[in-house]
Amino acid sequence: MDPSADQEPTQTFERYRSLLTGLAYRILGSVADAEDVVQETWLRWSAVDSADVRDPRALLTTIASRLALNALRSRRDRRESYVGPWLPEPVPTADDGSSVADPVEPVLLAESVSLAFLVVLESLSPLERVAFVLHDLFGFGHDEVALVLGRSEPAVRQLTSRARHHVQQRRPHAVSDPEEHARVTAAFMRAAVDGQVSALLELLAPDVVLLTDAGGTQKAALRPIHGADKAARFLTAISSDVTGVRWTLAPLNGRTGVVVHLADGLLGTVDLDVSAGRVNTVRVQLNAAKLTAVRRAADTGGP
Repeated sequence: MDPSADQEPTQTFERYRSLLTGLAYRILGSVADAEDVVQETWLRWSAVDSADVRDPRALLTTIASRLALNALRSRRDRRESYVGPWLPEPVPTADDGSSVADPVEPVLLAESVSLAFLVVLESLSPLERVAFVLHDLFGFGHDEVALVLGRSEPAVRQLTSRARHHVQQRRPHAVSDPEEHARVTAAFMRAAVDGQVSALLELLAPDVVLLTDAGGTQKAALRPIHGADKAARFLTAISSDVTGVRWTLAPLNGRTGVVVHLADGLLGTVDLDVSAGRVNTVRVQLNAAKLTAVRRAADTGGP
């Protein structure tokens, strides 16, 4: 028996692993859930006779997309009992927006993995989200998406059109360039570390919104905090209440973010939306279950 016959299905799968993980991550906003989808995709792929498969990419993305759709529907049922705001899971990325931990496809625009963009995708229905990700982000034709979802092509066109309109309405319209975003993030971090309320107030937009996701695992704001004064005092309180805290800049989700460490390990991450030199949104991720990729990168010498 030719040994390469056993290796070929594995090699084919590995060729598309990054694509599948990037697809699942954008649908689910979770590295752990995306990796579960990819693992289950592998199990189903390994049970298929690859000699009968004419288009491995099409089959693999169909399997992964359907699994991700099922996971998304199931998670929406569980979301009702989630404690506090729900935010997507941050991932370390290289300076060009590509992932250092393989949860995203490097050829795609970094914006499609920004937390702001993933939050917008959360507002879509499961079918709309899968259709939009496949068609608008990964370039699948309407006919291909129709096969994945088991819907007619006209129905898929409606799904993608409705999703695209929704995304365009809700996505940030005035987004800072990467250099400005990095500069404001660095200034924000220095002010937060030093506990400078006045410096933070200069950086925060008057109507800034601060969100903290801890999933009930530790002390955090259970509702969004609105307004520059309240947000600044909350942030400086975190710095003063926690001893041995270390804030570092790191590329997260295609742009500059902040990773917060304690002496005994990772505490969380901070992601900012910046427009016209001011911070509009602050997202603080404190849920340890959603820091898997960041922790993995830190353990291997990353952020």
